[in-house]
Amino acid sequence: MQQLRNYIKTFAMWELWQGLAVTFRNFFRPAVTILYPEEKTPQSVRFRGLHALRRYPNGEERCIACKLCEAVCPALAITIESDVSDDGTRRTTRYDIDLFKCIYCGFCEEACPVDAIVETRLHEYHMEAAGENIMTKDKLLSIGDKFDAMISADKAADAEYR
Repeated sequence: MQQLRNYIKTFAMWELWQGLAVTFRNFFRPAVTILYPEEKTPQSVRFRGLHALRRYPNGEERCIACKLCEAVCPALAITIESDVSDDGTRRTTRYDIDLFKCIYCGFCEEACPVDAIVETRLHEYHMEAAGENIMTKDKLLSIGDKFDAMISADKAADAEYR
């Protein structure tokens, strides 16, 4: 008896009709799709995206080359080289972040004592050529300069959130 039932289900394409029933049930429901370039999904205040190096209001870079971010990075994505400047302060000569290695955990941001490295809310970036995944010091500083108002507002909102 079971075998006859299986043959009937096979020739009647029972599983296909079940799948079509699911399709027809959902066909007239309203769509929940976001039209991405025009509509944006809400972001959490804790979202971590593209990195940036910040400057003080007088234009001096904040990074003091303590290398805490390099030490705390679990993916070993940060490379820092430093030198002592003419005024006796230690500054970075090289600050690289490999975005392919980075897991966007935010440990570098938390470890920084002077709030130099931050992760912005920027998530719409891409790489086209080989080597663009390495964020150099100049690229990081330019991102920090360009989006300084957004970064400062996010820092204030985060402090208020906590």
